[in-house]
Amino acid sequence: MDELHPQVEETDEPADKPAARPDFTDPARGERSSLRPVLWIGLIIVVAAAFVVWLHSRPGPRLTAGQFAANAPLPVVEATATKGPIAITYNALGTVTPLATVTVQSQIAGQLVSVGFTEGQDVKKGDFLAQIDPRPYQAALDQYMGQLLRDQAILNKDRVDLARYQKLAAQNAIARQQAEDQKYVVDQDGGTVRVDQALVDNAKLNLSYCRIVSPITGRIGLREVDPGNYVQVGGTSNLAVITEMHPISVIFTLPEDELPAVMKRLNAGAKLPVTAYDRSGTTKLADGMLSAVDSEINTTTGTVNLRADFANPDEVLFPNQFVNARLLIDTLQNATVIPVAAVQRGQPGTFVFMVKRDDTVALTKITLGPQDGESVAVTKGLSPGDKVVVDGADKLRDGAKVVQRPESGSTAAAAPSPPPQGGATPPGQGQRGNGP
Repeated sequence: MDELHPQVEETDEPADKPAARPDFTDPARGERSSLRPVLWIGLIIVVAAAFVVWLHSRPGPRLTAGQFAANAPLPVVEATATKGPIAITYNALGTVTPLATVTVQSQIAGQLVSVGFTEGQDVKKGDFLAQIDPRPYQAALDQYMGQLLRDQAILNKDRVDLARYQKLAAQNAIARQQAEDQKYVVDQDGGTVRVDQALVDNAKLNLSYCRIVSPITGRIGLREVDPGNYVQVGGTSNLAVITEMHPISVIFTLPEDELPAVMKRLNAGAKLPVTAYDRSGTTKLADGMLSAVDSEINTTTGTVNLRADFANPDEVLFPNQFVNARLLIDTLQNATVIPVAAVQRGQPGTFVFMVKRDDTVALTKITLGPQDGESVAVTKGLSPGDKVVVDGADKLRDGAKVVQRPESGSTAAAAPSPPPQGGATPPGQGQRGNGP
């Protein structure tokens, strides 16, 4: 039995105590193991700091118009719709055209002896301008006068003979044929005298042409021929050009679609005012009246020419000057007027942003009437006293909250009627759209 069950040697140590592991610890490896927690903590701190920096530098979400309106009012410039007259006008480009322009030329050939005008001088009808050498024409006049006197003497002699022959023929003292032949001689002499008289008159006319005078009242331009030159009839050398400065006219064109309204007013006996502005449309030059409408429409351009007369006493209108012409057709009374800057166009059509009493805006559809410069009539959609946005509407939507942006100099108001085309703006509206 003892051989089959050998005895186990009893010891004092517990049976469940694990066996001791061999010690393989390296001193250097132990130091690295102790640094690992520190490195991990530092890495976490760096990542956290980078995340905080990225979070603060990240741009915030953009606010939509509705979100912005919910948080802060949008600054805008407002104007009040007014009630009053508005002019119905047609604007067109025109050219200042003199009522009379004369190119002074010599009507005879000869040497230019003297000039009696100063360049740019105002001359009156009949004023002396230039002198052509008259001596050749004076000599021709003297020659024709001599021929006339000679032929008149012959005519008188033949008339005396005719009277004597007729008396003798009545007494049968001479043949009647001789008396009749003498009558034909007298008629022939009369024709010669008339030819001589025509030559004398023509010579006098040529002699009068030697003294050149102004045919109209106006301003004479620059001299084109100097004294001493030989001028010829029909030559290319002109002495000068005289232009009538006052009154003066402006010729402008209108589309054929606008012609019926003009003719309706003219046929009713109305006098249609025309105002001339400078090229930029900012400065008013003169007031005139429509005087004539052309007899036909230009089929190439589909326009018709019109002429307006201006007194032009101060000569602010100069020949061939380009101007902007504004033709007043009629005046619409008691119209609701707003600035053109308030009108918006888009998918809803023509509309404005009307400012309500709670400082919110409402998109309001409107129907436009005639426009006069920077003002336009509203026939439907607004009433006098309604406030509309004239600047800052690009950021608005229906229901947005707004605040009036102060303007330098004056408060916003409905625009008065300025010149026809861009450039000039009424006081109080000149800086709209450029405010802070």
